[in-house]
Amino acid sequence: MFSLAGKSAIITGAASGIGRASAILFAQAGASVLVCDRAAAVEETAEAIRAAGGTASAMEMDAGSGADVSAAVAEAVARFGRLDIAYANAGITGGLPEFFETTEETWADVLRVNLIGPFLLIKHAAPEIMKAGGGSIVCTASVAGLRHGAGPVAYSASKAGVINLVQHACQSLIGTNVRVNAICPGLTETGMTKPLYDQVRAAGREDRIGQLNPLQRGGEPEEIAAMALFLASPASSYVNGQAIPVDGGLSTSHPVSPATQKASKMALDSLKDD
Repeated sequence: MFSLAGKSAIITGAASGIGRASAILFAQAGASVLVCDRAAAVEETAEAIRAAGGTASAMEMDAGSGADVSAAVAEAVARFGRLDIAYANAGITGGLPEFFETTEETWADVLRVNLIGPFLLIKHAAPEIMKAGGGSIVCTASVAGLRHGAGPVAYSASKAGVINLVQHACQSLIGTNVRVNAICPGLTETGMTKPLYDQVRAAGREDRIGQLNPLQRGGEPEEIAAMALFLASPASSYVNGQAIPVDGGLSTSHPVSPATQKASKMALDSLKDD
């Protein structure tokens, strides 16, 4: 059910983090993968896949450029003969400015990569996936797109847009056997979140990472990649138009204070003692 044997995939933002982990996992499942990123390190992802016996090619491109996305889709079809899966994973935070300190330039850059980018990949990849008889498109959204409190304003709004984009694309592809879904990661250790992780660790407060979710830890890229594989594979054949949180349970509730969590844990411990 999770096999991608005989399939081909394109993944953006694949130079590191969730994109790299997903590319490696897709290749392990049997897919031929075109890994794309504007960072030259994307070639390292392809090399890792080939070293493990998989099939991969790398392409430096800008996920927010229509010309680059169109060229990447064409490259995947030319190399692998078909396209079955497209994963629009590339994203940026735009920094962590406060609401009134966020500039027009930040908004434009974040929306171009985070929201226009997934639209472009859906637009250019869907026709090729239809030619292959159907397949899957996956987009990386975020728990920050579900409600306030998990990211800066431009980033959060862009990810909310991705969730709505997936719903629109799902309805626009009725009868094509092309499914479109989104993943909403919680706090995950990637290149994008590295400054935050580094800051917390430098302060000796690593125990605070992920403290607001029930698992009380941050996520790993491989955990998000596992959901991407599920959505790309036949195992999710009846899942369409959804935005699925992978966040340790954070989105099941509004964030609560550590004191409240401590009280809940004490109550649970007392029940265990009984």
